[in-house]
Amino acid sequence: METAAGPSPAFEIVEPARQTLPFVFSSPHSGRCYPSAFLKASRLGASAIRRSEDLFVDQLFDFVPSLGAPMIAARFPRCYLDVNREPYELDPAMFAGPLPDCANSASIRVAGGLGTIPRIVAEREEIYREKLPVEEVAVRIEGLYLPFHAALEALIEETRRRFGFAILVDCHSMPSSVRVLPGGRRADIVVGDRFGTSAAPHFVAMATQRLGALGFEVTRNKPYAGGFITERYGRPRRGVHAIQLEINRALYADEQNFLPHAGFEAMRERLWSFVALFAAEVDAALDRPAAAE
Repeated sequence: METAAGPSPAFEIVEPARQTLPFVFSSPHSGRCYPSAFLKASRLGASAIRRSEDLFVDQLFDFVPSLGAPMIAARFPRCYLDVNREPYELDPAMFAGPLPDCANSASIRVAGGLGTIPRIVAEREEIYREKLPVEEVAVRIEGLYLPFHAALEALIEETRRRFGFAILVDCHSMPSSVRVLPGGRRADIVVGDRFGTSAAPHFVAMATQRLGALGFEVTRNKPYAGGFITERYGRPRRGVHAIQLEINRALYADEQNFLPHAGFEAMRERLWSFVALFAAEVDAALDRPAAAE
């Protein structure tokens, strides 16, 4: 992937020396490597184009390999390609040519401008000056989307093979302007499980309780229940459980200037405690022997 700074990997996988936890972590929306051609085609300035980023979520969770779990993080930005969508949720009005027959152009997300190749960034600003060449579909989806999902699926399946089950934690951030809860409160973290379908209830309860015990204001599925990744990979009957976390950006970042603020390290430490405690509780509840080498 060619960026303004030169070639860049499309995504990064960091694995522990030995995987000791039945977890896989993903950060699909924290990419900050903007392709040069994309920036030239955009009508937005340097700040506006970044409004869809899940700011620094990959860095908030970069400790997980040290605890014994792998992590995959996209390097391309969400506004260029959104891997938390179906592979071909595409708006035909964006392209100068016919889309593949498999394209889903009728989804609610496409109608809202937030398909696999988005039309807008946050705050509903249009990204492009002109229609895109239809060849961009193959460049982005076949070149980046499909390899990302192949790598994520391989991590999940290897974890399930090794431990007998796998827990995917899909990590995101949300703007501090997210809807107010009853009583005037705002959520610190939203735990999403696709309304009880993507993970076993006891795992979701463990995650929610551990976060609450660390002092976070936690809600479940409101306003975010999980996207395509949670829905696609969460198959509790097959032993694959997917949980989405949405973290309030104001807890750790300056949203206007796209910078970590003084609370970043404290937030990272609290999340380290959460992962360690959650993993220990999962292990204790299962009362199983250590995983095979």
